[in-house]
Amino acid sequence: MIDYKALKEFFHSLNACNNIESIENLISAFSKRSVTIRIFDEIIRDDMVNPDYINELNTNLKNFEQFIEGKPITIKDITIYPILLKGQLIGAIECALNSKNDIENMSVVSEVIALKIDNIRLSGTINKSLEFHNAMKNIAKIIETQYELNYILPIIGEILDTFMENHLVYIYLKQNGKMKLMWPGACLDEKITQKVSKLGSNKDITFSRNKKMGFFPLVSENSVIGYIVTKSTDEEITPQEVYYIQQLAIQTATTITRAKVYAEILKHATLDALTGFYNRRQLEERVRQEISQAKRKGYPLCAMMADIDFFKNVNDSYGHAAGDLVLKTISKIMRSQLREYDIAARYGGEEFVILLPNTKKSEARMVAERLRKAISGKVIDIEKVNTKNKIKNINVTISIGICEFSLADKPENLVMNADKALYEAKDLGRNRIVFYTEKPKISK
Repeated sequence: MIDYKALKEFFHSLNACNNIESIENLISAFSKRSVTIRIFDEIIRDDMVNPDYINELNTNLKNFEQFIEGKPITIKDITIYPILLKGQLIGAIECALNSKNDIENMSVVSEVIALKIDNIRLSGTINKSLEFHNAMKNIAKIIETQYELNYILPIIGEILDTFMENHLVYIYLKQNGKMKLMWPGACLDEKITQKVSKLGSNKDITFSRNKKMGFFPLVSENSVIGYIVTKSTDEEITPQEVYYIQQLAIQTATTITRAKVYAEILKHATLDALTGFYNRRQLEERVRQEISQAKRKGYPLCAMMADIDFFKNVNDSYGHAAGDLVLKTISKIMRSQLREYDIAARYGGEEFVILLPNTKKSEARMVAERLRKAISGKVIDIEKVNTKNKIKNINVTISIGICEFSLADKPENLVMNADKALYEAKDLGRNRIVFYTEKPKISK
């Protein structure tokens, strides 16, 4: 006899389940026996997939035809209930049941579970599709602020790595006719590097024999410029994953190609795309101009070299998107603390150079201290660019080296000596200011 009261409570609790494990726990509590659910769809739960399961049942059961039509089968002390959806066998419930009432109850339950699993599968597919489109969009947006390959490739790598969470991801690019690993820093599987080298200019997607490794070509203007390699840490790469990675490879190749083109154009530009400061090329021109002016009019001139302390840890811990946000934030703070005629430039990476025209050494020290305090006191919200990290706010500090121009110095020594003072500041513990002398000393 079917226990309708118990079934009503079961169905109510089933609404709150959002994965196979929670459904298993609910059925176990409902039946007071150990339960295992087998699902033939990796989207639901990878560790429950068993492609040989159907073959095993078909081989061991004489009445397998009845099973796939929806009737439970008992093997020794285990009752196996088919999970059918629209007439298709999508899984099975293994349960140590004995009584006729148990079988009747579970037969009804299995029908509802099939619908619940379909809802979970649909939800999982939608979520994965959203993640895919976000990954495509984020890769495409990289070139809005970055053009150097050694900077954008780690960002692309992190996006791919986050999306393909059950895969190891590698990016190779062709350089001087050979494929070179560009991201991550190393590949411990020598077979991957060897395979990539052998593929050369093969435009077809290639798989390893066990189908756990895929080589996706990066094609630009009908030529292979590199490969994205994914290595599954679980099961074979699925057709759906192949589609996703293939599309991401196409977008990655497009982004890399555009970045190369833009980088060539920007060689002749004046501003750094990320911070809005002068780039290094333009800085060199402005240094010559300001030194010439200082000499001609007898004005003092100081240069500051600033470096964000432990910036590599920011990228490693929170991702390059967070690193970009830190750079943007620091540049805004610097701009707010400088005079209109001060000259700020991004020297490279996390280093900045600031030229202070008509500024004496003592005045430069006050400017530097304002910058140091403003930056160390700023709380940077990284939640929007790093949603998966528990830490939402971070603080950073800067070290500063200062050099005052002397008529006895060569023009090219101004920034170089400020850089020497900066390294002294970092050696002495960071988050401090050091003036350049023959033997740099900490500012008091």
